[in-house]
Amino acid sequence: MDNKVDPNKAIKSHPVESSSSGGLVVRNQSGFSTFYRLIDLSIVTFFYYASAYFYGVTVDATSLLLLFINVVCFQISAEGVELYRSWRGHRTPEMLRAAAITWAITIFATLTLGYFFVSNISIPAPAILLWFASSFIALIIWRYVMRKFLFRIRKSGLNSRRSIIIGATSLGANVALQIQNNEHLGIRFNGIFDDRGSDRLPHELQNTVLGKIDDAIEMAKRNEVDYIYIALPMSAENRIRTILEQCSDTTANVYVIPNFFMYNLLNARWQTVGNVQALSVYDTPFQGASDVLKRIEDIVLSIAILTLISIPMLCIAAAVKMTSKGPVIFKQKRYGLDGKQITVYKFRSMTTQDNGAVVKQATKNDARLTKIGGFLRRTSLDELPQFINVLQGKMSIVGPRPHAVAHNEEYRKIITGYMLRHKVKPGITGWAQVNGLRGETETTNKMVQRVEYDLDYIHRWSIWFDIKIVFMTVFNGFLNKNAY
Repeated sequence: MDNKVDPNKAIKSHPVESSSSGGLVVRNQSGFSTFYRLIDLSIVTFFYYASAYFYGVTVDATSLLLLFINVVCFQISAEGVELYRSWRGHRTPEMLRAAAITWAITIFATLTLGYFFVSNISIPAPAILLWFASSFIALIIWRYVMRKFLFRIRKSGLNSRRSIIIGATSLGANVALQIQNNEHLGIRFNGIFDDRGSDRLPHELQNTVLGKIDDAIEMAKRNEVDYIYIALPMSAENRIRTILEQCSDTTANVYVIPNFFMYNLLNARWQTVGNVQALSVYDTPFQGASDVLKRIEDIVLSIAILTLISIPMLCIAAAVKMTSKGPVIFKQKRYGLDGKQITVYKFRSMTTQDNGAVVKQATKNDARLTKIGGFLRRTSLDELPQFINVLQGKMSIVGPRPHAVAHNEEYRKIITGYMLRHKVKPGITGWAQVNGLRGETETTNKMVQRVEYDLDYIHRWSIWFDIKIVFMTVFNGFLNKNAY
């Protein structure tokens, strides 16, 4: 096929708060910064005294030194993580993750400095642990509740910001749509401005264009707009530079929305090559600390799960052996990280073991299924041996599901961006699977949808997102009518 199917064209719009996809990001210091600091310090202090009281000890001057160290470290860590920035244009999990990272750094610094500077503390270790745990829970909960409260009042029109868009382009239209569809962010769309005549404007945008770009600049100078989003094509570099110079005479927050389609695919980020800035387009989110966290997550979860399912796996293995001829474990070549071939383990569910250039997908009432093969596949029990793949480091608990090599070679030719799903390790469960995209892909569109969700997962990855997918898998991801 000559024309590739581009999943980016069909991919559903991400919330406007998606910072790494060129979404609307607000980085100015929030007016609530002082309020947030006071609440945080009150929480930490309250639970310090509450933990001491729970264990029946008195907080003396030496113990107060430990609290002082903790408070100072918390403020320093918060500045480093930018905890008190405005989170208006970001997802809630991003804000909660920043709070969790801040508290984790604070705990480490408190224990380290406390060891050297605090001696003969009257607070016992269990009370310290209770303090750390209770403060963490409270810091997360109060932020979540406050976030929901702000969303509610912003929807009513309070605590809102006025915004305009420069550029009657498809990108500008998408930004406007995102603003209107995310009222909880408190960003009000006031119109689009463009210098082109009405005969050169897209038909669907003509009614939203309020004037020329100079009119937009004048609005900003009169303090009638808070945010300006420039959605011009990158080829208009000189025009963008001129507009930015004009905007420097205003107090509006100005954002340039890049129209690179890859921003909708992966975590684009800036990197330095010597003294040259390079934009990382096709990249993996698992680098440095993120890679370590992901690996720790996989090891801990896979060991815990294998411990729980060891006896059921033995029973399944015996059932496979007794009900059909052939090996218990089916080993199939699939693509892993960076498109390198790995061997994936499954309980054998078919009488055949296709692993060559042609692999026929299982269909409803497939004659190749063994007596218990259909049951194993519908319940995903055939995939339990893949937790061993996870321990080996070849797979992850959560990630894009690996396809047979033959299917990879087929779909990479007809779906643009298909191989980008291999920028991370394949997973036992994934964002596509918990959204119902399991089983046979008898049409190309179904595979396009899978790729959309896989790229969305890579783009949005966080530990919290992984945990969400694991819980969704437990409650609704194992059983699926489309898995034959």
